[in-house]
Amino acid sequence: MSPSDRRISVIETAGFADYALLDSGDGRKLERFGRFTVDRPEPQAMWRPVLEPGTWLRADAVFKGEKGEEDGDGGRWRPSKPMPDTWPVHVLDVTMLCRLTSFRHLGIFPEQMPHWQWMLERVKRVGDRPARVLNLFAYTGAASLVAARVGAEVTHVDASKKAIGWAKQNQAVSKLGDTSIRWILDDARKFVAREVRRGRTYDVILIDPPKFGRGPAGEVWDVFLHLGPLLRDCAALLAPERAALVLTTYAIRASALATDGLVRDCLKEQKGTVESGELAVVEEAGGRLLPTSMFTRWVRDEAVS
Repeated sequence: MSPSDRRISVIETAGFADYALLDSGDGRKLERFGRFTVDRPEPQAMWRPVLEPGTWLRADAVFKGEKGEEDGDGGRWRPSKPMPDTWPVHVLDVTMLCRLTSFRHLGIFPEQMPHWQWMLERVKRVGDRPARVLNLFAYTGAASLVAARVGAEVTHVDASKKAIGWAKQNQAVSKLGDTSIRWILDDARKFVAREVRRGRTYDVILIDPPKFGRGPAGEVWDVFLHLGPLLRDCAALLAPERAALVLTTYAIRASALATDGLVRDCLKEQKGTVESGELAVVEEAGGRLLPTSMFTRWVRDEAVS
């Protein structure tokens, strides 16, 4: 493939009925999750807000970073009124329970919705049997539930027992208790290596790694050191027909060109098409695109499957 064939694309979402990016600016974003609005840090919102300050002041909760580090992980929420421990947000016919966490997120990443829709298209193309979906670093399980709802056999892998518990709560409130989900508490690299030895294959693989992390037995994860070996093992797990893989990376000092090149290198023995770029949310107030993450998607070329 020549350099001219490579294009960085933007996949944008305006949200959905239970989510909207209301406004952003001055390093923050104002969002609606279900019936509550929240104000939290967003360093990439370098412009000025559109809405008047009073609208921001009426947010139900505001996240304040520790020691003035608004872009750091640590901090605390300051609700303006009593709020429940959890509340529901509905997306693609599943229910996710939101909660205010010390990591400033709420348990659902709305910008991922286009990936979930893309995954559903890939799942439907399997056709003759239930699609097998591997969700790595699966967290609270939105992708797992969306896939399971349409009959896919899902393997949900996360290193956090608490996160898997949260995902199971989401499964319960979504009334998907009879769907096929394997819940795996494990280090992603170790699990994938075992699956390679077992000769398992998957039709869709989703990889959504943190920058740094630890496995349940203290295993260290560093995206710059370990993503490449993990992708090479994932290449061996791709089904021989109609397979697809999507990688999303957050908050790392890298370009979408870097992950594009990495996926191309790790999957070079597999004949497929690669698309890379950024995910972005369309702001309701000003129509601006707020970037959220980088992605690379790979699909096996059907002509050679």
